Amino acid sequence: MDDAKINEYLTAIFNNVLIIEEASLRSSRFSDVTIKEMHTIDVIGENKDATPSDVARTLMVTLGTVTTSLNNLERKGYIERIRSTKDRRVVHLYLTKKGRLVYRLHQRFHHAMVRQITEGMDEEEYKVMKKGLLNLYNFLEDLK
Repeated sequence: MDDAKINEYLTAIFNNVLIIEEASLRSSRFSDVTIKEMHTIDVIGENKDATPSDVARTLMVTLGTVTTSLNNLERKGYIERIRSTKDRRVVHLYLTKKGRLVYRLHQRFHHAMVRQITEGMDEEEYKVMKKGLLNLYNFLEDLK
């Protein structure tokens, strides 16, 4: 497989994951959540005691963009903001019961995707795939 084909596959995979994620949200009982809001929910779900700044840094967006998303998610009942008792200037973000449910469902999609990718691979194939993904990850991290 040549570089052009690898690039074609990577681009198609990236686009298809976003399209499928958005379509699955639209057809679920969580149709009021956008894919960008789902990514915000993911960051909060993965980082206990996340702050708005943590979310902005992880998603590489401005604090203003995160604030808008958090306002929408709070209004829809997916997150709650709680002021720190140690420093009243700090706000921690937590998923509500509804937020935890959509987070877990989204995680299931990603786990199923990983299982599908790795199904039937022997140990050497798995190691090679991990090495390639790590190289891609590091390349993208360096561009941040």
